Amino acid sequence: MKFKLLTAFLLISGFVMAQSFNIIPQPKLVNGKEGQFSFNNHATIGVNDTSLTELALYFQKEIGKAKGLSLAVTDNKSKAAIDLVLTNTAQSTGSYNLIISPEHITVSSSNKEGVFYGLISLLQLIKLDSIGDNGNIYLQACEVTDSPRYQWRGLMLDESRHFFGKEKVKQLLDWMAYYKLNKFHWHLTDVQGWRIEIKKYPKLATIGGMGNYSDTSAKAKYYTQDDIREIVAYAANRFITVIPEIDMPGHATAANRAYPEFTGGSVANYQNFTFNPANENTYQYLADIIKETNALFPAHMIHLGGDEVAFGIKAWSLDTAIAHVMVKRNFEGVNELERYFFKRMADTVSSLGSKVLAWDEATGTDLPADKTIIFWWRQNLPGQLHLALQKKYQVVLCPRLPLYFDFVQDTGHVSGPKWNGVFNGISSVYNFPDTQTPPEELNNKLIIGLQANVWTESIESEKRLDFMLFPRIAGLAEAGWTAPELKNEQAFNERLKASFKNYDNAGIYYYNPFDPSFHPEVVDFAPRIKIPKVQRYASNRISKRSHAKGRGRSKKQQKVSYASVERIHKKRK
Repeated sequence: MKFKLLTAFLLISGFVMAQSFNIIPQPKLVNGKEGQFSFNNHATIGVNDTSLTELALYFQKEIGKAKGLSLAVTDNKSKAAIDLVLTNTAQSTGSYNLIISPEHITVSSSNKEGVFYGLISLLQLIKLDSIGDNGNIYLQACEVTDSPRYQWRGLMLDESRHFFGKEKVKQLLDWMAYYKLNKFHWHLTDVQGWRIEIKKYPKLATIGGMGNYSDTSAKAKYYTQDDIREIVAYAANRFITVIPEIDMPGHATAANRAYPEFTGGSVANYQNFTFNPANENTYQYLADIIKETNALFPAHMIHLGGDEVAFGIKAWSLDTAIAHVMVKRNFEGVNELERYFFKRMADTVSSLGSKVLAWDEATGTDLPADKTIIFWWRQNLPGQLHLALQKKYQVVLCPRLPLYFDFVQDTGHVSGPKWNGVFNGISSVYNFPDTQTPPEELNNKLIIGLQANVWTESIESEKRLDFMLFPRIAGLAEAGWTAPELKNEQAFNERLKASFKNYDNAGIYYYNPFDPSFHPEVVDFAPRIKIPKVQRYASNRISKRSHAKGRGRSKKQQKVSYASVERIHKKRK
């Protein structure tokens, strides 16, 4: 009993002290100390291991941008004001210690990622301090002990609908690093555009890259393979892993525009939406794409999508060649064919030594548990999360509520989807997942983290992208990093308010939830007219990207009841 009381006291006292230090996400433990540390242009940064020199140079550059100071980097640790130390202690990835004493500052960890995050916490403290008349910066002495709650703290950007380009992506990666987010999921292919160069199939970029959600005639925009390498390296320097998404077998319209010989056919409102599962050349074509993509991304993870195939899958049932394949393999419906297709492409990824990532529809496919990560996005289908965990898949939580950042964030906003009138405010982001996920599943070690997704149908300009990301990205950071018993929304709000000046200094057009009129909503498109529920699927991709109540296949889609398949069965008889 005494031990429990002492533990509770230490947690509470550390929590109270943390509130006087404006660090987001909130550290595990902060103890204030007597005195202050001061430094200026004459300060130096030292390292005890040459592998930390790159981190010292990164910090040197960031301090220069923020405060105009030019700190020297030295390998003479005894002369340094700020020491970066690799230790031999056993710590989890990302854990660190930051000690600010009146004499010097020490950032230490057993791993480079931890040292980096310690520097980020130090940078946040410095950026919110002012330079005195004597040119010095003063920091309150303290000791910070910290480690992340989840190892997957992700953000997804959809660049198929609207393309933002290399410099905007780098700026986003900078902010991800500032908030200790470490996974960048890059949605590069979909209906509206193909955004990655594939050398073997150049028309994917030059023709498939034409158009966007708001202008189907826009010139082709895509990332060259050199661009990809540059961005991947830029992210790696900030301990961010970049994961590409090549969507299949649905959402293939842009690819099929470039190479129509691989299309799975069209139905009303979903032209050439799928790849052709009956054409053996399709599998080789996609395998070639996967191989080139895998070579560009050292993460050894490829997201294959696998979602919403039902939008265009009826075209398969009307194709005689596809019907022959179904009968030959004794498939009872197109859903089985879909799983067969996805399994073959997943096997291609696995054969390259990479993990398969997929939306929660793939839970129904027989994928190897040790090589698969499932992204649970349909919060209205908790059974999908339960099934994924039951099948021993690792899971990333990214439900529409509250982690779709294209959803409106206030009742007064008009552009972007809601879910039955529910919007994704920063409060709901901050309190996720503890307020929404069942405890028995939340405590499952197979849940490796969480991720926010930014779909860009209603986001064309950088200004609106900023408005939808900030400050929700800060709430996401604390949701993914900070232990639930240490979270306090009121204290977070105070730290958030203090950090707004960083957004101002960076020219970020952000939403201020405490003063909604401060920055009026950015609207890139006129709000859509409300349409009857029966028409929604055909007009607004709402099952994932918007606000419908989800969808399931009809019995007609699940059974072999299509005329073309029946005809073949009759001929065989």
